[in-house]
Amino acid sequence: MCAIVGILSSSNVHYEIYDALIVQQHRGQDAAGIVTSESDGTVHLKKDNGLVQDVLTEHDMLNMQGNMGIGHCRYPTAGCDSSKEAQPFFVTLNNQTVAIAHNGNTVNTEYIRQYLLEQYDKIPTTSSDTELLLHLFTQSLLQDDMKVGKEDLFKSVKEVISRTDGGYAVVMMIAGKGLLAFRDPNGIRPLCYGERKNENGNKEYMFASESVALETLGYNLVRDVKPGEAIYINSTGELSHKICSTKTAQIPCAFEYVYLARPDSVIDGVSVYEARLKMGGKLAEKIIDINPNHDIDVVMPIPESGRTAALQMALTLGVPYQEGFVKNRYIGRTFIMPGQTARKNAVRKKLNPIKHMFEGKNVLLVDDSIVRGNTSRKIIQLARNAGAKKVFFASAAPAVKFPNVYGIDMPTHNELIAHNKSYKEIEYALGADRVYYQSIEDLQQCIYELNPNLDGIETSCFNGNYIAGMVNDDYLKELSIRRPSLTKAYTPA
Repeated sequence: MCAIVGILSSSNVHYEIYDALIVQQHRGQDAAGIVTSESDGTVHLKKDNGLVQDVLTEHDMLNMQGNMGIGHCRYPTAGCDSSKEAQPFFVTLNNQTVAIAHNGNTVNTEYIRQYLLEQYDKIPTTSSDTELLLHLFTQSLLQDDMKVGKEDLFKSVKEVISRTDGGYAVVMMIAGKGLLAFRDPNGIRPLCYGERKNENGNKEYMFASESVALETLGYNLVRDVKPGEAIYINSTGELSHKICSTKTAQIPCAFEYVYLARPDSVIDGVSVYEARLKMGGKLAEKIIDINPNHDIDVVMPIPESGRTAALQMALTLGVPYQEGFVKNRYIGRTFIMPGQTARKNAVRKKLNPIKHMFEGKNVLLVDDSIVRGNTSRKIIQLARNAGAKKVFFASAAPAVKFPNVYGIDMPTHNELIAHNKSYKEIEYALGADRVYYQSIEDLQQCIYELNPNLDGIETSCFNGNYIAGMVNDDYLKELSIRRPSLTKAYTPA
C-alpha cells in the first residue's frame, strides 16, 4: 500500500502534487518524493525517508518547476528501508527521461530480475520491484529507439503487464511529453483519474490512488483506470487509452474498503464509507444471531477506522455508542509503521482511555481488523485497566489467516494471530472475553451491494485464494525467510 499521484497542468504542479500526497499520507509514512518536468524535459527530483511535510520543504518546492509531475509516499512491503528505495525512480536513455511511481507488489520479482539480466544485461541498483518495472518498460522502448508516441508507450505497457504478476498501479512521467498510468489486469490496487478546466477552458488532468485527492484539488472524478488499461495524456492534453492485457477482471482488494482507504473515497464505484457502514450492520446481525441475549452495555470504536462500523453496530444492536478512547493525532497509523517495535511502542502513545466511560461496563470494542494482534491486545488491556467489567472485541473484517502478497505488510503466517488458531485461542491470546469476526461472505456482500458489476473481491489474506501469480507454499516459505522480523520457522497451511 502506497500513494501515487500524477498531474498534468497548464502551470507548475509541484504544490498540487504535494497537497495530493498530504491527503493520501495515510497510505504510507516511510518515505515521500516528487519529480517534475519542464516543457523542455528538464527534470527536478526530491525524495527521502520521512513524512511528506518533512521530506518536501518550502525550499525544495521553490526549485521544482514544471507543468507535469508525479509523486509518491511509501509504505514498505518490498525492498529495504534505505532512502534509495524512496520513489519516484527515473532513468534517462537517449536523452529521454522516464520516471515512475508505483503502488503494490509484484510476486515474480526474481523472474523479472533474471529476465532483465539475461535479455538486456541490466542489473538493478536497488531491491525495489518498482525499479524492475521501470527497467522492463524502458528496455522495451529502447528496442524502438526510445520512441514515445502513444502506441510505442502502450506496446511497452503491454510488455510490462505480460511479464509481471501481482497487484499494482503505476503512474509514469515521460519528461516533456506527458503522463502515463496503468493498472494490473485484476485491478487489485486502486487508481483513478479526474479532470478540470483552467481559466482558459483547457483541460487539466490528475491521477491518484484515491478519489479524495482529486476532490480536494478541485478535479472531477472521471472514472477508475480499468484493470489492464493504460491511459496516456500528452503535453497538449490529448488523452488516449488502451487495454494492454489479453485477460482482465475487476477484482479490487477488500482491505481497501476495510482499512486502507479514507472513508470519503470511492474505489471502483464503491463508497468506502458506505461499505464500512454495511460491515458494521452485518457484524451486529451476526452477534444477535450468535447471542441474542448479549450483555453488551456500550459500543466503542477504536479510532479512526473502526468508527464507521462501530456506529452502525450500535444502532443495529440497540445499545449506546460512546467514544472511550482519545487519539493522539500526531502518532501515525500503527499498522503501517515499519517494524514491530515501532508498532508496539506507538499504541500506548496513540490511545488513552476515558476511564469513567469504562468503569463497571461490558464494553464492545470495534476495530476495522485484527492482523498481528499486538495493537488489539494492548487496547483490550487499556480497557480493563480503565475499569471495564467485560471486554468484547469485534473485527469488521474476517480473520486474517494468510499472508498478503499484493502490497500490504502482512507477509508471513507466523505474524498473524488468527493463523491456525481457534476463536477460543484467539480470545485467550488477546485477553478478550469474546471476539467477533465478520464472515468472508458478509464482507463480500457489503461491497457487492454497492457495485454488483464487480467480477470479484480480492480476499486472499482471509481465505488463501491468490488470484495473481504462482503463490504457493514454496513462495510463501521464501517470503518468510527474507522477512527480517520473522523469528519462527514457516509452517505450511
